[in-house]
Amino acid sequence: MLTTKDHEQILSRGADIQGVENQILRFREGFPYIRLAAPATIGNGLTRLDDQQVRDLAASFDELKQGLRILKFVPASGAATRMFKDLFEYQSHPTVSTTKTEGMALKQKYPYVADFISNLRCFAFVQQLGDAIQKQGNELKRLLEDHDYRAVIHYLLDPEGLNYATLPKGLISFHRYPDEVRTALEEHLVEGADYCRSADGKVFLHFTVSPEHLEAFKRLVSRVKGIYEKRYNVTFQVDFSIQKTSTDTLAVDMNNEPFRNPDGSLLFRPAGHGALIENLNDLKADIIFIKNIDNVVLDNLKPVNSLYKKALGGYLLILRREIFSCLRKLNDSSLTDSELDGIERFTRDRLYVDTKSQERPDREGRKLRLIRALDRPIRICGMVKNVGEPGGGPFWVKDNQGKLSLQVVESSQVNMADEEQKTHFQKATHFNPVDLVCHVRDHRGNPFDLTQFVDPATGFISRKSRDGRELKAMELPGLWNGTMADWITVFVEVPLITFNPVKTVNDLLRKEHQVSPCH
Repeated sequence: MLTTKDHEQILSRGADIQGVENQILRFREGFPYIRLAAPATIGNGLTRLDDQQVRDLAASFDELKQGLRILKFVPASGAATRMFKDLFEYQSHPTVSTTKTEGMALKQKYPYVADFISNLRCFAFVQQLGDAIQKQGNELKRLLEDHDYRAVIHYLLDPEGLNYATLPKGLISFHRYPDEVRTALEEHLVEGADYCRSADGKVFLHFTVSPEHLEAFKRLVSRVKGIYEKRYNVTFQVDFSIQKTSTDTLAVDMNNEPFRNPDGSLLFRPAGHGALIENLNDLKADIIFIKNIDNVVLDNLKPVNSLYKKALGGYLLILRREIFSCLRKLNDSSLTDSELDGIERFTRDRLYVDTKSQERPDREGRKLRLIRALDRPIRICGMVKNVGEPGGGPFWVKDNQGKLSLQVVESSQVNMADEEQKTHFQKATHFNPVDLVCHVRDHRGNPFDLTQFVDPATGFISRKSRDGRELKAMELPGLWNGTMADWITVFVEVPLITFNPVKTVNDLLRKEHQVSPCH
């Protein structure tokens, strides 16, 4: 099926021929569904902290982080196109009129767009938009008076104006303060200055970006870095990486044969954010906070946000200390039966790891299973109460051997035709806002190879098109789903106020993104 020329193309991308052949096989066989045992709920796999525990854990983080390299990892390569989906739809329809009729039609047929236009002055980018329009010899005020809303949106989205249709979210102006406007990236810098600050005042941040926007990200950081360093008395160490082409997956046609470009070459596509495990694996850090680019908050909400980030970090570092102590005991020949029993209880009750096995129930077998259970990367996952937002949730999952583990599971991984599975999924009380803190080194200080803790059977297949032809595309396991499936996983409830994503442009009108009420 794959020719010599195909092999050359695959190898030139840094990919593996056997891996590509396995992808073709996976297209034919499909991915198995996850088997849910139950949702993780408070007291059953999900921990709720009281206010005093949160404060104590945050203090523990500040104490225990000394000597450790803390880093914030932000996936930021996605374009903001979906933020403007409704504006695109409006643009694609013919103009009703350039009179007030257009305004009336807008409210009736496109209420979302009407809301956007009527609140335009509330967006952080309005001044930039006005300047861009003026450069083209027009005025924003006049366009609004003439109800020429398509022109306004044109200047917002297209290259003649701000070109927001093609920019990533990290470069879009999110918040307007009395003296400045900040992009999403800048808000991550400001956040990092608090909970990622080391004893010597260094703050390490890493953004994954698309290659076409790398230089723009670098220019923005170069322009604002000194301002925030002086304001918060820190030194930012900001770097970037691009999703590796070696992680791209092959596309196939509807008959599961390799999809070929007009020149006969194979078509490869980015494999989703699960491919970023390679980027994460390259980082030199002990503790890594992971947060999406669009989940940023205003300064008045940052104290709460940082408190809970530190609390999750404190939880992680306390567990880390206990896990390392257990591993040292397990590797010590003087380990007593009482100590072995205690380690088993800790692994089961604090880490929710199932170590039962019919194989080798003897003392040595128990030790080996516990070492395997404890000698893994650790992640603490903040979970917020379910309010209907899309995304994965915390679940107990049963594997083929009947063992239970805690996993973040998306709806696409569940067989919704199975009523029992559908019920389990619908009973989830919490969902995943992508609020993680991770430890990625073993008890000897060596970095884990994170690619060895992935469940390769948890990707999914979707239908796309290219040049008018249908194709099937494959996404690797999600970064916080199957890509971290074999990590030690602990779920902790965090308040909803720590989750303020911007999925659509009008989300920026929420009070959480407005410094003062906009009338």
